[in-house]
Amino acid sequence: MVQLFNIILYQPILNFLVLTYNFIPGHDIGLAIILMTVVIKLILYPFSLKSIKSQKALQDLQPKIEALKIQYKNQKEKLAQAMMILYKNEKVSPFSSCLPLLIQLPFLIAVYQVFAKGLTNGSLGALYPFITNPDSLNPIAFGFLDLSKPQIVLAVLAGLAQFWQVKMLSTKKPVIKSVDSRDESMMTIMNKQMMFIMPIMTVVIGAGLPGGLVLYWFMTTFLTALMQLVAFKKKPKVEVLNKPQTEVVTLTK
Repeated sequence: MVQLFNIILYQPILNFLVLTYNFIPGHDIGLAIILMTVVIKLILYPFSLKSIKSQKALQDLQPKIEALKIQYKNQKEKLAQAMMILYKNEKVSPFSSCLPLLIQLPFLIAVYQVFAKGLTNGSLGALYPFITNPDSLNPIAFGFLDLSKPQIVLAVLAGLAQFWQVKMLSTKKPVIKSVDSRDESMMTIMNKQMMFIMPIMTVVIGAGLPGGLVLYWFMTTFLTALMQLVAFKKKPKVEVLNKPQTEVVTLTK
């Protein structure tokens, strides 16, 4: 299994990084990592786009979900049934955005190994025969940043990019004039918590990782946020209701 992982992911990523490093003027490892990140993001584009569309679909459903929670207050079983019908009618799965993200996880692990072995320890023994071996990669990026060591600046940038990305996913509770409208939904609370917890975790974790990996992390998050910005540009209009909806989803006996 480990050997298959190395053949499919680790070796191709390492070889592409070294190939890019060899051809970039000045052999700047920072520019090589940025270019490598863009290429990997293009390869994973279909999965990223699917995840973003799923997240946007769930975001657009929040007004209807909030109306259902009001309609079926204190009726958890009926609420669960109504939400399942809503998801089915809208052809949306609440878990559809998770799988594409999990698919990208092996790439992050492979990139980590590339930086841990190739950049930090200088191990380039897995190069293909047609790739020129530079003997070692100069870890200094942009003339001053040592990417073989933790860089708090990059960790903070990654955290800010994470905050921007999560903030776009936060949903605003629809304005429904009802007694129940004062109660924040669990989804709203989770969104507010994740908006701050995830960026903080990113900074804390990133501060202890090699700068090269954090630069990749920052660029991946930044590019994902740009994709979300384009996808979320057109927002559906949310109607202000003076009365709670009497029927959003009809349950059959």
